[in-house]
Amino acid sequence: MPAKVRFITMLAERASENFIVYGTVRELAKRTDLIISHKHRFIFFAVPKTATHAIRQALREHMGPDDWEQQVLFGKQSLPIPEIAKIRHGHISVRQIRPHIAAQVWDNYFKFCFVRNPFDRYVSTCFFLNRSNPNFSASAVSFMKQALSRQQFRQRILVQPQVMQLRDTDDEIALDYVGRYETVQQSYDEICERIGIPATDLARKNPSRHAAYADYYDDELRGIVGEFYKDDLASLGYGFAPSDQLAGS
Repeated sequence: MPAKVRFITMLAERASENFIVYGTVRELAKRTDLIISHKHRFIFFAVPKTATHAIRQALREHMGPDDWEQQVLFGKQSLPIPEIAKIRHGHISVRQIRPHIAAQVWDNYFKFCFVRNPFDRYVSTCFFLNRSNPNFSASAVSFMKQALSRQQFRQRILVQPQVMQLRDTDDEIALDYVGRYETVQQSYDEICERIGIPATDLARKNPSRHAAYADYYDDELRGIVGEFYKDDLASLGYGFAPSDQLAGS
């Protein structure tokens, strides 16, 4: 086996190790969190790699003293729900939190999240997880193809399909509004109007440094990623090209 191929294969085989080095639970948790605001009557579900760090920073300016937040960036904070507090990150799903929220709160609070084109999000995720790996850029496409063949990689929080975090027990997206990363400021402004807080310009936080996502795709990688994220593509209204997406809802 040629040395370059052995190296690429080794990267894929160590995909799970890369998460230990470059994507630990603490590393993931400090970038986003779940917010339940009793003051403004909303629940924000933080989907990884959808500008949630910038959104959280903006929302935190309006939180009241009785609002709930699960995060570890500004001193560890957990929801006052033991079953949720023991989860060591803020990417809480609808199915995890729903049994612990009173029906009156769930039905009357404005529930929202942000999503992103899965093809774009996958590239961003891979570069983020390997941001300290000096060899990654040279073998990015090969890594992306090999990584999704590893079950442990596919099960990581940053890699899982977005709809897994958003669906209820009936397999329906159980939110009132799904914002778009591609129009994040517009979506955020609409959310602010709905929950009654002033809109502000979102800061750009934790951007991954890479070329346009389409530049990394050949037919093989497009097929691999498209198959893995087929539920995201169908349920969230995305296609491969930016022009293929549906408007925010």
